Amino acid sequence: MPSQTRIRRLAVLGSRFLTVGAISTVIEIAVFNLLHYALGTDLIVAKIVASLVALVNAYFGNREWTFRHRGQHGRVLELVLFLVVNAICTLLGAGIVAVGVGMLASPGPVLVNVVNLVSIVIVVFMRFLFYHFVVFRGVRPSATVGTAGERSGR
Repeated sequence: MPSQTRIRRLAVLGSRFLTVGAISTVIEIAVFNLLHYALGTDLIVAKIVASLVALVNAYFGNREWTFRHRGQHGRVLELVLFLVVNAICTLLGAGIVAVGVGMLASPGPVLVNVVNLVSIVIVVFMRFLFYHFVVFRGVRPSATVGTAGERSGR
């Protein structure tokens, strides 16, 4: 496959991933602020719960839109890999928030949200790599097209 075609496909994949991620990010930030500031939930608990709520949107958005043509795993293995990857990424995000907020002299809502956004950016990059190379890897047999010049997916 020519490199321009690969780059174009990766750009489309990345754009879809970022769209799903943007929606999930809005969900995560809203839930985080609702839990921590409106309901008084502990900072780290609010971060973990918010990440898990956004995760539901992320799974279905990425499975059914971004990576719909990929993934040779069965649904159960795919879901297990997705959950393991996201457990790692959720803990990474919570760790970044804990360390970042701990370094602040007076962590008000704006600075806490800045730290939270930094954690989200880092975790989004890690998730894309994991989704692309681990969770939704390979072409689904049902998505293959037998035309000349295309790969068979196996």
